[in-house]
Amino acid sequence: MKKIKIGVIGCGYWGPNLIRNFIEIPETEVVAIADLDQGQLNHIQTRYPQIRITTKNYQDFFTLDLDAVVISTPPQTHFGVARDCLLHGLHVLVEKPLVVNSHDALELITIAEQHNRILMVGHTFEYNPAVHALKAMIASGELGDIHYIDAVRASLGLFHPSLNVIWDLAPHDISILTHLLGQAPVSVSARGATCVQRDVEDIAYLTMMFPNNLLTHVRASWLDPHKTRRITVVGSKKMVVYDDVESLEKIRIYNKGVKAIRRTDTFGEFQFAYHYGDVVSPYIHFEEPLRLECLHFLECIRENKAPLTDGHNGLRVVRIIEAAQRSIRSNGSPVSIESDYLLAGNGYASVRSPLENVQEVGIG
Repeated sequence: MKKIKIGVIGCGYWGPNLIRNFIEIPETEVVAIADLDQGQLNHIQTRYPQIRITTKNYQDFFTLDLDAVVISTPPQTHFGVARDCLLHGLHVLVEKPLVVNSHDALELITIAEQHNRILMVGHTFEYNPAVHALKAMIASGELGDIHYIDAVRASLGLFHPSLNVIWDLAPHDISILTHLLGQAPVSVSARGATCVQRDVEDIAYLTMMFPNNLLTHVRASWLDPHKTRRITVVGSKKMVVYDDVESLEKIRIYNKGVKAIRRTDTFGEFQFAYHYGDVVSPYIHFEEPLRLECLHFLECIRENKAPLTDGHNGLRVVRIIEAAQRSIRSNGSPVSIESDYLLAGNGYASVRSPLENVQEVGIG
């Protein structure tokens, strides 16, 4: 089988993990890496001397007969780099968030479709086996009716100089929640605080309302003494805690519940029936989610099929974040999420506007 030739643009925080995974996959060849930091490139080349490195513009890649590129640069640059690569006929995998506004997301989707190229966003947790197991529990009805879902993603920094914690951390939990529930929220309200940097929220609370008045809540923080990556799903029959920091028992099912019953001859307007059962941690065959994401990208290239986390998936998350940003500016007032897209299969079918003024661009 002919190897898929890949170039990697950006090898700072997350890029080395992507490089490692693609190098370890026999069906791929990482041909070149571009980054503005010569020291970081030297470190990568020490480990992988066969790979071509450059601090020059990534546009050098367009002469290397590549099949695809992986973009792990600052989010503000995603649109220009991805657009340029798509226009040069390359398949594109972009780290989250896809872009920093929905207009740019729509343009990338249109370009990818016009050129029959794969556009995929790195919502890695949608490839996590524990998340898949949790989704199956919800879909099967094992948990009963879902009352609410609570998500926490907190640790002590990496602080971003311009994009706030919502853009940095919340895409993970937003993509997980929409994946678990198979639908987009109808509204979001958000509050944030700027504790360390002026005008850049480092702590934020998001409340998203899904259809049928299903409430979900996300706390995202760069300013917390304890690293937490946890989602709690409360159902009418059972409750589940998914803890990604746990090395072994990532999911615990609590056979607990409560229901209100009408009063009889006893005191009080209502009495409550509590149910206490076992706590079970099911076995989950775990594989590195990033490796599964990389394998899926290659599968979509070979089979010319839409990724689980395609451009529409990325657009969905960007639109929710935009609504959260508007809510923060209006002191937490609920903001309706613009719904010119509909759930369709694994992604969202968008109402597309014509592409205008497509030009060659770069990051300089």
